[in-house]
Amino acid sequence: GHILGSAMARLEVQNDGEPLVVGFTGDLGRKNMPILRDPDPLPAVDYLVCESTYGDRLHDDMSLAESELAQVINDAASRGGRVIIPAFAVERTQELIFLLHRLHDAGRIPPIPVYVDSPMAVSATGIFRAHGECFDTDVCSGFLECASGPFTFDSLHYISDPEESKKLNDLHMPCVIISASGMCEAGRIVHHLLHGVGDPRNTILIVGFMAANTLGRALADKRPEVKIFGQLHEVKARVKILNAFSAHADYREIGEFVTSLDQTRLKKVFLVHGEPSAQTHLREHLLGLGVRSVEILKHGEAVTLV
Repeated sequence: GHILGSAMARLEVQNDGEPLVVGFTGDLGRKNMPILRDPDPLPAVDYLVCESTYGDRLHDDMSLAESELAQVINDAASRGGRVIIPAFAVERTQELIFLLHRLHDAGRIPPIPVYVDSPMAVSATGIFRAHGECFDTDVCSGFLECASGPFTFDSLHYISDPEESKKLNDLHMPCVIISASGMCEAGRIVHHLLHGVGDPRNTILIVGFMAANTLGRALADKRPEVKIFGQLHEVKARVKILNAFSAHADYREIGEFVTSLDQTRLKKVFLVHGEPSAQTHLREHLLGLGVRSVEILKHGEAVTLV
């Protein structure tokens, strides 16, 4: 449920002749997301190592994200501006393409060009096309039945060539540019931001987690100036955040997943992969749900399981 091909791990070892089972969530996905099926339940474990990326946040309802995305694009197009979207090359980009395809077919956005400008995203989309068996058939059934599939429509263009990428910065017309890296620390998105952040007609659309001390976080925090290639640039473009797109479960979804496990067997949950505030909040939330024991692990810490 997190990204295409993601999986949880369940390790069973013998401890004095008795089985001891440890589960690892990895990056825990969400229910009711575009494209992929919901996360599968995990069989009973004695210990669970659980991520906590959004341990102190709740995501917006995904059912509203499509309308919000349409509004952002329509507003920018009416100003003659571009919508610049930093997006992870795997999963987030394909979710955006999927929703833009639906909006395009429904006539809910103007027929402006949509550019996917990331060689990795282009390659990853090819892998998605080859694995329709992983899709949520209830959501994707209409697209799966048509020849073009969910990742092709009239105004969509995939850009791999560097020279073609550079030409996008010379466009003086409304368009949507989806590019990586998702946190704006490298890749072609940095060049698009350099050329677009100072134009008040444009919108920078944040659709994913932005780690501390990244250009993406500075934009998400709506700082008046951001540093790009070592130089400060005034942010005149509008910055819009859509919180529904995260592929990581929020604290309520993590709680639902953990409490779905066999609580008579689950001895302890270990929290990893999260900022301290998120881990602290998630720990209290899980304890409040009746989970027996929850511990926040430090990087490199060793734990003895019995």
